[in-house]
Amino acid sequence: MSSLKLNHVLGMGSLAMLLAGCVTTQNAMVLDRVGPDPSSPINTSSNVGNLIVYSAYDANADFDRRDNFRPEYSDYKVLTAASELQQRVHNNSGTILQRPKLVALPPGDYRVVAQANGYGVVTVPVTIVAGKDTILHLEGGTVWPNQPQFNETNAVRLPDGNVVGWKNTMAMK
Repeated sequence: MSSLKLNHVLGMGSLAMLLAGCVTTQNAMVLDRVGPDPSSPINTSSNVGNLIVYSAYDANADFDRRDNFRPEYSDYKVLTAASELQQRVHNNSGTILQRPKLVALPPGDYRVVAQANGYGVVTVPVTIVAGKDTILHLEGGTVWPNQPQFNETNAVRLPDGNVVGWKNTMAMK
C-alpha cells in the first residue's frame, strides 16, 4: 500500500512540475534597441519624449470598450535600464479609435516588455529622446508611411521581417 501511495505522490509531483514548466515558460526574445525616427523634427519646447507601442491585440474580452468591434492593444510594462518597473501601461488612448496610449517619459534608455503578434512576450530596449516620438509596431503587418526608407541597417525587425521601429542612432547625452 505504501508503494502505491509513493507512486501516486511521485506521479502527481511529476505532473505538477510539468504543468508549472508550461505555465512559466516565456518567450525570451530580446530585439535590438529602437529609437525615434532620425529624420523626424525635434520639438525643442519639450523636455520629455513620447513612447507609442502598437502591441499585439488583446485577446481577452473587455466589455468596457467604447467600440466592441475594434480590437484593443494589449497592455505592457516599461522598465528602467536597470530592469526596475517604471510603469504599467493600459494601452488604450481612451478615444473612440482605441489607439495606443502615448506615454511621456524623461529622456533615457528603457526596456518595453510587451506582446508581439505571433511571438508572445518580447523585450524591446528603447531610447527616449526629448521632443521626439519612439514608436514600436509589434502588432504585425504594419505599413509604415516611410517604408521605403527602411533597410537592413536602420530597421529593427521581428524574425518574420516585419519592421518594429527605427534602430537607435541617437547618442544619449
